[in-house]
Amino acid sequence: MAITFYGKDPTNPGNNCPAVFRDEATGDFFFQGETVVDPEILARVTADSPILDTESVVRLPERMIEIIMEACRDRVRRAAGEV
Repeated sequence: MAITFYGKDPTNPGNNCPAVFRDEATGDFFFQGETVVDPEILARVTADSPILDTESVVRLPERMIEIIMEACRDRVRRAAGEV
């Protein structure tokens, strides 16, 4: 399994998560981040999409949008055969 690391929150003082990864074979995305435990947020999410026992909601800060977008752009380039 070839997982590509795209980046992590550049402002995190611990130099750890949140982070963005993508599986080269499937194109699937992996997001490492703070697990949401706030009951109000979970209730709001569950209202539109029930959370299975094997799932969790992960928070990624807005400042990571460029890292997430780069992972998306790379996937589109690879699907188009540009890479």
